[in-house]
Amino acid sequence: MLVKNWDKLSELEKKSTRQGFGDAILSLGKNKNVVVVSADLAESLKIDKFAKKYPTRFIECGVAEQNAMGVAAGLALSGKIPFLASFAAFSPGRNWDQLRVSVCYSEANVKIASSHAGLAVGADGATHQALEDIAIVRCLPNITVLAPADYISMQQAVKAAVKIKGPVYLRFARQDGPVIYTANTRFMVGKANVLLKGTDVTIVACGPIIYEALLAAKQLARKKIKAEIIDCHTIKPLDNKTILSSIRKTKHLVTLEDHQVHGGLGSAIVEMLSQRYPVKTKIMGVEDKFGESGKAEELYNKYKLSHSHIVQSVLKLLK
Repeated sequence: MLVKNWDKLSELEKKSTRQGFGDAILSLGKNKNVVVVSADLAESLKIDKFAKKYPTRFIECGVAEQNAMGVAAGLALSGKIPFLASFAAFSPGRNWDQLRVSVCYSEANVKIASSHAGLAVGADGATHQALEDIAIVRCLPNITVLAPADYISMQQAVKAAVKIKGPVYLRFARQDGPVIYTANTRFMVGKANVLLKGTDVTIVACGPIIYEALLAAKQLARKKIKAEIIDCHTIKPLDNKTILSSIRKTKHLVTLEDHQVHGGLGSAIVEMLSQRYPVKTKIMGVEDKFGESGKAEELYNKYKLSHSHIVQSVLKLLK
């Protein structure tokens, strides 16, 4: 079991994945090729410390995400390793064309760091709740798509992204969330983590919402149902081997993501399974709707993504 303090999930330390990004990028500043391109959100993305320590490698483009992507592409093609930092609603939300042509088509070594993704943005409301970003990014050739679950895995993902030659999309969140991993946990791009072993149903999730899956597993255990929980932090390339191995054992699948049900993690897995091993599946996500203002836990409950709804989906699937 990879989760620390499994018996005391509610007592886990809480830190945001955006803070994990900020701390990781600051440590990477020692690499003189690392450059941060900002779209006027330095404090929100926790890159202000990098800006102060390495001012000559911090480029503020202002509220101009399309231009920022072009600047990042130019830096990458000049031998630098640029991290373009913005909100997921704006990048790739507003600069998808530049991402497609200037970065992915050119195989430019740009790292797109996109925060405030999903319903968990909360009170910022529907316009800022990026629920479509995985769909519009993973369809592009030449790009790696990562959605780490907590502060520690976010740091590891950033450090792994630097070593990848080519475009990388890093999806993370605003809110503080439980730190489920330890500093010794190994993060491997393209290799999903089995957090909890089970025999009755496979629950695959990505991002901080995986904590809801862990809470659901506890409730299911009281009903004598053993759920296998997989953290699929790499959405592209998908870890087919780990997912298939689990599903062949449990014969039932639930996917969970803070994203639309169309085009995200669930879609990626079902696309793979339809050709290799079709099973009874429930894709959990936002059901073709926009979000609204509210606390993250309130929105997870309204949009049926909370742990209680996961339990209901599992029970219905097993029937």
